[in-house]
Amino acid sequence: MSVTAFTNYLLYEKKYAMLTIKAYSKDLDDFQEFIALEHEGQTLQNLEYRQIRTWIVSLVEQGMSNRSINRKVSSLNSYYKFMVKIGDMESNPLAKHKALKATKKVQVPFSEEEMENVIKDLKSETDFEGIRDRLVIELFYATGVRRIELVQLKLVDLDLANKTLKVLGKRNKERIIPLIDTVVQTAKEYLELRSSLEIIKDNEFLFLTKKGVKIYETLVYRIINDYFSRASTKVKRSPHILRHSFATHLLSQGANMNAVKELLGHSSLAATQVYTHNSINELKKVYSNAHPRSKKRE
Repeated sequence: MSVTAFTNYLLYEKKYAMLTIKAYSKDLDDFQEFIALEHEGQTLQNLEYRQIRTWIVSLVEQGMSNRSINRKVSSLNSYYKFMVKIGDMESNPLAKHKALKATKKVQVPFSEEEMENVIKDLKSETDFEGIRDRLVIELFYATGVRRIELVQLKLVDLDLANKTLKVLGKRNKERIIPLIDTVVQTAKEYLELRSSLEIIKDNEFLFLTKKGVKIYETLVYRIINDYFSRASTKVKRSPHILRHSFATHLLSQGANMNAVKELLGHSSLAATQVYTHNSINELKKVYSNAHPRSKKRE
């Protein structure tokens, strides 16, 4: 019952997305399974830190990455904080836990040249799926939306007259993103082909498969991976890298960080600052090439 109360809290009060809530639930289920086997008779509410630590050690021994372990522990920590908040527990057994050291993943964005090459390649597409894929990629690069946000876009969210897109982000927070002319034109082409589909089952959603049903996340990933594998040698080719490219390219061209924060739907600048690494590297190049004292004088 306490886990159900916790997930309801995440859904109705914290306004978390269903996918996020499912991840929390899965982490708690896995932990309870471990406790049932290793600490028979114990419940989530009467565990001590040393018992929780045996679970953490077991995850390490299984070869799980420190990053994944920290995420699982974070789910459990959020649960315990909730239990303390509602008065069902006096203290959080994870209150003094320190996260495991995790190597920081470097997300390498696509270069502007790679982006241009993919979009140029897409311009040769003329059928429904080809135009749809072009709009998917152009929207990712022109708006920085998340994959789940793109999948959930509805027809009414696209306002071609005002050249804007309404996006429902994390915690049901809405944001309006302006659209550039090339995206508007591709959207018009796509909508014309979309209206010609023989069967449309999920008419309220913007992006559909050729069978007329709402596009799904694995298909979106496959679209990005397929097209960018032709133009990029980068190991990771995903919708998130496109979002990363959007932010990095804006910042490298001098965009205001607060504006980029709003476009991305971040709740704090700290999240947006992750994308400044590559733009700072670009600034260093410009600085090194332009500053009169940056080169040794003979």
